[in-house]
Amino acid sequence: MTAASRSVDVRGPRFSAWVTAVVLAVALVLGSGVLVAAQGAVFALGAFAGLRYAPYGAFFRLVVAPRLGPVREREPEAPPRFAQLVGLLFAVVGAGGYLLGAPVLGAVATGFALVAALLNAATGFCLGCELYLIARRALPARA
Repeated sequence: MTAASRSVDVRGPRFSAWVTAVVLAVALVLGSGVLVAAQGAVFALGAFAGLRYAPYGAFFRLVVAPRLGPVREREPEAPPRFAQLVGLLFAVVGAGGYLLGAPVLGAVATGFALVAALLNAATGFCLGCELYLIARRALPARA
């Protein structure tokens, strides 16, 4: 199966968004650049290795999903992976802000990532996925 044809259970990214939202909320309350950096590592695994290798995705697939019953709906993996990349960019800025003495920058970047994660978790609307689709339409198709 090629990377372009992989699909994921739609419940997995939403579960991951809930966990991400909790981690980022705690990081924001504590002002912890280390915690934001750890979340950034989770984003990096999801973006570069694939959602099945990201810790929250693996936990969902191995522990949560079997208790929920069969998969009813799947979606392409590419948009959520791109969303992980967008999250990684915000996490790098957030962690950098906190760790390099610019806590306002850290809080703002972490706050933006938290809002996106909460939006996905609560409503299923993925901002990063929508950015992926917009970029696909705007860029010329590859032959």
